[in-house]
Amino acid sequence: MTRKITLTNHEETLRQLLLDVSNYIGTQDGCIRPQLRFTGGWVRDKLLGIESKDIDIGIDSMTGFRFGTLMKQYLDDPARRTQYGEDVVGRLAQIVANPEKSKHLETVTTKVLGLEIDLVNLRKETYDEDSRNPTMEFGTPEEDALRRDSTVNALFYNLETSEVEDLTKKGLEDLELKIIRTPLSPYQTFKDDPLRMLRCIRFASKLGYNIEPEAEKSMRDKSIKDALRAKISRERVGIEIEKMLKGPRPRYALSLIDRLGLYDTVFTDPSQERSSVIDTTHWAKAYNELCTIERVEISGCPSPGALQIVKSLLILNDHETYLSWLLCALTPWAKIGDPMKQKKGAKKNLPMAAVVAREGLKTENKALRVIRDAAIHFTEITASKDAFFGEPLSVMVPLKRKQEALSREALGMAIRKWGGNWRSATLFAMLVEIMGTKESVGCQQIEEQYAGWLMHIKSLGLMNAYTFKPVVDGAQLMHAFHRPSGKWIVGALNIVMEWQLRNPGKTAVEEAIGEVKVRWKELGLD
Repeated sequence: MTRKITLTNHEETLRQLLLDVSNYIGTQDGCIRPQLRFTGGWVRDKLLGIESKDIDIGIDSMTGFRFGTLMKQYLDDPARRTQYGEDVVGRLAQIVANPEKSKHLETVTTKVLGLEIDLVNLRKETYDEDSRNPTMEFGTPEEDALRRDSTVNALFYNLETSEVEDLTKKGLEDLELKIIRTPLSPYQTFKDDPLRMLRCIRFASKLGYNIEPEAEKSMRDKSIKDALRAKISRERVGIEIEKMLKGPRPRYALSLIDRLGLYDTVFTDPSQERSSVIDTTHWAKAYNELCTIERVEISGCPSPGALQIVKSLLILNDHETYLSWLLCALTPWAKIGDPMKQKKGAKKNLPMAAVVAREGLKTENKALRVIRDAAIHFTEITASKDAFFGEPLSVMVPLKRKQEALSREALGMAIRKWGGNWRSATLFAMLVEIMGTKESVGCQQIEEQYAGWLMHIKSLGLMNAYTFKPVVDGAQLMHAFHRPSGKWIVGALNIVMEWQLRNPGKTAVEEAIGEVKVRWKELGLD
């Protein structure tokens, strides 16, 4: 690993611009020429050979907002614009102020030469016992480095000297050793701001690093876990978890949460007290299985195996990959049957997995619907798969016999009931079932069964059955039967859809209405 940083052309142009602005500021009345540094993740990534377009710029003697205002003022002179290109001026017109808790420490976010930059003053922080929001004031470069979550994120690049500064004395060494270590005592670091604990896990999983043993010990401490519950908003927890699950090593992130005993702290509804902890004894089976699925190659394979079939039919894009990891994270909640108290006005209880996602992670609504649907339907999906293979059913579901499980009509109507998220729900069902196995042979059998069941559905042309439209609509039914609208319409349309599923390719409206007439008594009407 190099200890020197080579700038791209745009980065070098940005460096020169910032130094010119610094010199300009030094000529203004009442202003001290600021010293500037690139800080944090950009420095780490450049040393690791990873390109980054997000740069934090640390300023030692003024706020980011003040520096950004003077930078724009400097570039308002047409004679200076040609040095950096018209693109610089256009981007700087979009400067936005982002005031933080301390009003005098305003920052600026803008875009220059295609690079996202944050202008922020160097700072030191003083924490209150009950809040993660510190009192912030101007600080030295050393104080700014020591306040950070890990040594590898506390490296600076001095714009004046073009040298990397390791003010914690551990950052470069820890990059070499692939270690996540806090600059100060891990216990006090996490007690001051427990979110740093999740950030350390995220960066360990992102970089493939180990967490230093003393930091792991502090993460296991009950008082640190209590501080995470008490001081950190669940939105912030959810953001960190989302970044972990969208990162390059989501399995590693979940395994760290598992091994450090943080599941009940992270994946929970903080407003509720539970008398017992969630059993995660076999959770590793779920996240290890999903990791195996994710790693299989599906392109150019003439004879796909079970996992290749499962992946190709259930995980179609990057977003569905993220959803699969989010569902995997919630598998320990799948069979918890006593829903927590719902929000006032809720129409019905959510499954526990969905409650935890909503209250504990503040998951956005689209993803929450996927979780809800998976938690509601996974038992029926498992039963359908079992029935297809002639296994006894452990739950009462519509598909009770092998003949029904094989029929296009029954499967099609079931998929329509499960809805557009049925593929994600199927993956959830598979992971939950694998969590309950005792041997690797059992896992292989489950994989093969789901693959066989899915291939049967595909062979019947039912993968998108939830999108099928009846050949007649409600207006046509009301006209044909001379009846006003009512609940009977839903039943009649289901009869039409069952007829279509039994007779693929038929579209005659008269035949569809004729089927409704034959089964008229099923609608409970005269």
